[in-house]
Amino acid sequence: MILKLRFILLLFLLPLTVWAQQSDTDRMALPDTTRQVRLENVDIAPNAVDTKGWLLLDKDIQTELEGAVYNLYNFKYDKAERQFRSLRRRYPNHPMPYFLLGLSTWWKIVPTNSQSKQYDKLFFAYMDTAITKGEKLYQADNRNYEACFFLAAAYGFDGRLHADRRDWRKATVSAKRALDYLEISKEANGLSPEFLFGQALFNYYAVWIPDNYPLLKPVLLFFPKGNKALGLQQLRNVADNGFYVGPEARVFLMKILLNEENKPEAAMPIARYMATTYPDNAYCQRFYSLVCFNQGEFRECERVSREVLDKLNRGLPGYEAISGRYATYFLGWLMQNKYKDFSKAKDYYQRCIVFSESTGETTGGFYLYANLALARIAEKDKDQQAAVRYYTVVRDKSERNSEQYNEAKAYLKNKK
Repeated sequence: MILKLRFILLLFLLPLTVWAQQSDTDRMALPDTTRQVRLENVDIAPNAVDTKGWLLLDKDIQTELEGAVYNLYNFKYDKAERQFRSLRRRYPNHPMPYFLLGLSTWWKIVPTNSQSKQYDKLFFAYMDTAITKGEKLYQADNRNYEACFFLAAAYGFDGRLHADRRDWRKATVSAKRALDYLEISKEANGLSPEFLFGQALFNYYAVWIPDNYPLLKPVLLFFPKGNKALGLQQLRNVADNGFYVGPEARVFLMKILLNEENKPEAAMPIARYMATTYPDNAYCQRFYSLVCFNQGEFRECERVSREVLDKLNRGLPGYEAISGRYATYFLGWLMQNKYKDFSKAKDYYQRCIVFSESTGETTGGFYLYANLALARIAEKDKDQQAAVRYYTVVRDKSERNSEQYNEAKAYLKNKK
């Protein structure tokens, strides 16, 4: 449950999940987040707001950074960071360059499913600096909604990684502060689609969370009800029109459509766009291959999976064991079921198992099904020793009374 609730943090709702899991005594000691928050959809620009000096709305800055944003999401980190550091030299007191440098560091962590900790200190340092610069701007002008945007975003990302690291106290504090600034920055929704990102996520997950975790319903009574349809509409708006957070919105949108909404056909065009626009983004490529596999687009799945393995072998940034696990499983399945080349299928499945074990992801998923496929191939080849070995893993890793558990149990019982 805790793993799935990490999404709540990005909505700035993590304090609720932590609070809901504490004893009554512990709850009393937590910060008070149960206040009325109004996050209605604001589509008109606020009156009498001085936007002079707002880099977020500066078209010249956008033109200058267009290539840098592309390079960031295409995992050309060095090129992107050179431009972000150039921006920092010219605007040393603005949170934007520090936040963008932090975002670039964040995307070095993402392909590892947040397992790698080598970038943690650098990431937290950039986000801390963005927060410090943003707070100074907000203290000087409490209608500086751009400062609020960066504060909400920096606190949100900071809190998310703290949650991934199981530091719930720091994650809770960051989430509460992110929510505070999100509430203020909503005033500027009409100025730019960038400002809608946080609200879109809030609107969607404020409904999704209680629907999927009923125990949290009493806690969420103090917050807006949310609106899933509106949240998805806002997220699409940001994905289509946002400059800085547009790619981030697309990533969330494709994940929501596939995982939460169970609409792989709707996730497909977004996943395809991300994979083709950013062809060296390992995360987007493997996600696209997953959608292709689920939708029966096997030729495209094979093409992308082979590309992933080639880039992994060449050592491209972001192509690590997790991407290899995806690619080898898909290719193993295709060799087994499409090409009937069982020798190659066995090789890919065995490589999938090695990738899975190297990252410690052996509780199910590709690891389980690779072992199941190898067990069936071994049984077909009358290799009883191998079949017993693989079926033993399947039995131990499967949920009891699942189809694969019963299959493994029956085989092992028969071979005793």
